[in-house]
Amino acid sequence: MAHWNGGVGLPFGHRGMRMKKVLIAVGVVVILIIGALVALPALIPAERIQSEIVAGVKSATGRDLSIQGKLSVSAFPSLSVQVGNVALANPPGFTTKDLIRLGAVDVRLKLMPLLGGKVEVDSFVLVDPVIVLETDRQGKGNWVFDSPTAPAPAAAKPADKPADKAASAASTGGLNDIRLGDVRITNGKLIQIDGKTGAKQEVSDINLQVALKSLTDPLSAKGSLVWNAKKIELALGVTSLKALMDGQSSALEVSVASEPVKLGLKGNAKGGAAPGVDGTLELTVPSIRNLAAWAGSPITMAGNGLGPLSINGKLAAGPGQVAFTQAAIAIDAIKAKGDVTVNTSGAKPAIKGRLDVDMLDLNPYLPPEGAPSKGGDGKAAAGSGGAPPAKAQQGWSDDPIDASGLKAADVDFALTCGGILVKKIKVGKSAVKLALHNGKLAADLTELALYQGSGKGRVALDGSQPGVGLDASFQLKGLQAEPFLADAADTDRLSGTGNFDVTVAGQGKTQRQIVSSLNGKGALAFLNGAIKGINLAAMARNVTSAFTGGAKSTEKTDFAELGGTFTIVKGILTNNDLALKSPLLRVEGKGTVDLPQRSVNYRVDPKVVASLEGQGGGNAAGIVVPILVSGPWDNLSYRPDLEALLKQNVQNVGKAVEGLIPGVGGGKSSGSAPTDGLNPMKLFGR
Repeated sequence: MAHWNGGVGLPFGHRGMRMKKVLIAVGVVVILIIGALVALPALIPAERIQSEIVAGVKSATGRDLSIQGKLSVSAFPSLSVQVGNVALANPPGFTTKDLIRLGAVDVRLKLMPLLGGKVEVDSFVLVDPVIVLETDRQGKGNWVFDSPTAPAPAAAKPADKPADKAASAASTGGLNDIRLGDVRITNGKLIQIDGKTGAKQEVSDINLQVALKSLTDPLSAKGSLVWNAKKIELALGVTSLKALMDGQSSALEVSVASEPVKLGLKGNAKGGAAPGVDGTLELTVPSIRNLAAWAGSPITMAGNGLGPLSINGKLAAGPGQVAFTQAAIAIDAIKAKGDVTVNTSGAKPAIKGRLDVDMLDLNPYLPPEGAPSKGGDGKAAAGSGGAPPAKAQQGWSDDPIDASGLKAADVDFALTCGGILVKKIKVGKSAVKLALHNGKLAADLTELALYQGSGKGRVALDGSQPGVGLDASFQLKGLQAEPFLADAADTDRLSGTGNFDVTVAGQGKTQRQIVSSLNGKGALAFLNGAIKGINLAAMARNVTSAFTGGAKSTEKTDFAELGGTFTIVKGILTNNDLALKSPLLRVEGKGTVDLPQRSVNYRVDPKVVASLEGQGGGNAAGIVVPILVSGPWDNLSYRPDLEALLKQNVQNVGKAVEGLIPGVGGGKSSGSAPTDGLNPMKLFGR
C-alpha cells in the first residue's frame, strides 16, 4: 500500500514542479513586458517621436505640423500622449497661418483592453482648439489636402472578391467595443472665412463632454457654444450607438436651446446607408425677425409681423426629404394644421402639402396705414404751423419691391382659410391652390366668399425678373358694394348688389410702376343701389343749389341698374358706356380714371324724364344737364358743364323744364307769371 501511495505521489510532485516553473516564466515575461512599456518612452527620445510624427503628417497631408510644447509619451499604466501648442499649417494663398491650432492635447487609452480589441478611453481632452475653415479667391478650401502621388494599383487578387472583402473587413474590424471616460473639448473656436467676399463667421466658447460606457450603453453628449453673441446649449442622447453602427434603429433625443430658437426632437434614429430620424418635433422661435437678424439675413419686408413661430408635429426625415404630419403651425396670430413635405435634394427646396388656416390676417405683413407722405427732402409733409394735415393723401409707394422670396423655393400647396383679412377687407371662407415655380407664383381661388357675394379668381406674381409682374382676374356675383368699398377704399359713396368680371396685368419694381403699367378690361353691374353725395335729378332740375353737396352730403341718386365696361391701358381706366336707369333719370357717362395719379375725369349726362310715371313712362321729353366729375378720388368735385348746356336748344330746354319746376313757364304754382321761354342765365342763378 505504501508503495502505491509513493508511486502516485512521485509523478504528481514532478507535474507541480513543472507548473510552478511555467508560472514563474510567465511572470518574468509579464514583468519584462511591463518594464519594457515603462522603459520604452525613456529609451526612445521624445525628440525622435516628435520628428516621426511631423514627418508622417507632412507625408500624408503635404502640410507642416509644428509642436512647440512639450511632448510626453507613456505606455503604462495606460498608453498616453500629452502635447501642447500644436498647429497644422495652411498652404500658401490663405490669409490665416494655420488650419488647426491646439493649446493642449491629452489622449490616454487603457492598454490591456486595447490588446483584446476594446478601446477604453481614460481621457481625450482638447484644450483651446481653434479651427479655421477658409476658402481662397478661387473658392478652394484649406481643408482640401493635396494627395501624395499614389502608386499604381496592384493587380486584383482572388481575395478581392466581394465576399473576401467583406470577410477581410470583418477580420480587420478588431475594435468590437468602445468605452469613453473623460472625453471633452474645452474653450474651442471655429472660424469660417470666405476668401472671395471677406465674410467671416465665428463660433466661440465651444465646450463639449461625451460619455459612453460601452457601445450597447446609452451615449450622452452635452455642451454649449456661442455664435453671434448668443449662447447655444446642445444635448444629444442615443440609447444604443452600436445599433446605429449596425444600420439599425435606436431611440434618440436631441435638444438645441438658445434665446432666438429652441428645438427638441424625441423619437428614433436609423443608421446605415439611408440614415434618418423620426419622432415628435417641437420648434419654438420667439421672433422670426430676430432669428433672421441673428442668422445674418435681416428681414426687410414691411409690416410688424413675423414674430413668434411654433411648429409641433410628427417628423420623418431621410436623405433629401423632410415630412411633417399632424403638424400644428402658428405664426403670430395665424394658426394652421396640415401636412407638409420638403424635398431638399434639388437646387432649392420643393414644398408640397396642405394647410387649413383658421383666420389669415395679412395686415401684420403689410406697410402700416396712415404714415405721413414724404416731400422731396424726405421729411413728413406738414400743414400750417408745422402740424401734419388732418388727412394726408396716400399715394403709391416708390419703395423697391423685394421679390427674392419667390425664388427661394418651389411650392405646390392647397390652402383653406376660415377667413382672410387684408387691410379692412374681410374675405370669408376661401380655398386657394398655390403653385410657385422658378419665381412665378399662381394662386387660384377656387372658393371665395366676399361681402355676401361669391366667386373665383386667379392672381399670378412673376418674380423671376427684377421687380414683380402681376396678372389677375376675378369673377364675383352678389357683392354688397357699400360695405366692401367702405373697407377697401374707405368710401361709402356707392351701394347696391355688384357683379363684375375683371382682368388686369402689370409689371414694375415699385407699387407706382406696377399701377402705371396696368392693362386690362372689365365689366361692372350694380343693381338696386344708390350713388351717395350727389343727386343727379336735382342737378338737372335746379343747378343753382344742387352742386353744393359733397362727400358728407345726404343727397343721393337712387338707381335700379348701373353698369358698363372699361379698359385699362398703362394705368388709365377708360369707360364710354356707363348707363344708369332710375324712375326719373336716364344717365349716360364716359371718362377716365387715372390710377397712377389717383384722380378722376368723368362726364355724366343725366336725362330727366318729363313724366313722373317712372321707368317706361310715355313722355320722352326731358332735359340733359351734363355734369363733370373730377379731382382726386378721395375728394371728388362736381359741377355742371355750362358750355355744353348752352349749346343745346334753349327753347326745348324750357319746355322740358316747365312741367317739372313749379313757378317756371307752364308750371301750376299759383302766382307764377307765364313766360315765353326759359332764360338759361336764370336757370343757373345769373
